[in-house]
Amino acid sequence: SKKKKGYQVERYHLQHIIKKNWVNKSIIQIKPNLIVNYRDERLKTVKSSTVLREFNILQHIFSTAIKEWGYLITNPFHLIRKPNGNFRRERRLTETEYTFLVKGNYPQQTLRNIIEVAIETGMRRGEILGIQPEHIKEQTLLIPITKNGHPRTIPLSKRALHLLESANLPYVMSANAVRLAWDKQKKKGNIKDLHFHDLRLEA
Repeated sequence: SKKKKGYQVERYHLQHIIKKNWVNKSIIQIKPNLIVNYRDERLKTVKSSTVLREFNILQHIFSTAIKEWGYLITNPFHLIRKPNGNFRRERRLTETEYTFLVKGNYPQQTLRNIIEVAIETGMRRGEILGIQPEHIKEQTLLIPITKNGHPRTIPLSKRALHLLESANLPYVMSANAVRLAWDKQKKKGNIKDLHFHDLRLEA
């Protein structure tokens, strides 16, 4: 997991999974009916997209055991119905929320800067935290490492360029620090059901 770009997210899901009693079973004891029960119980508390992400992680573990470690078993995730993960969020910022997060009077200036860059560019949190000064060329920004593994260059608005040129790059906050500060500000502003990733839609 640590070698993957999505390590933080995968780690979050694994931390939930390992709390379940069935993870102490031998891999040959994990049968489809056990996975089905887990799926149905999990869907009572989280969205199908969350369960699907967990299933993708677990399915890959079994695939590795079969293909690379020589386990003579059948992947139980190939024998069950997976949740429908086609859930598209449509959450947008209200004017009040925008004013609070971008223009509000709070001391976390770095977070405010990161939020505004996200809205101006549509970049993901990890991409923003990886910006180096040399990535900026006139009014464009190179993103050398993206979610799909391919670099891309994006245009910068005047506001985005100003924000980046006035910032001390790279940002000193870790992904987890941004998440904690983001959650704290949302709570302070009584903002419900808003993910940092929703800022891409706002952009």
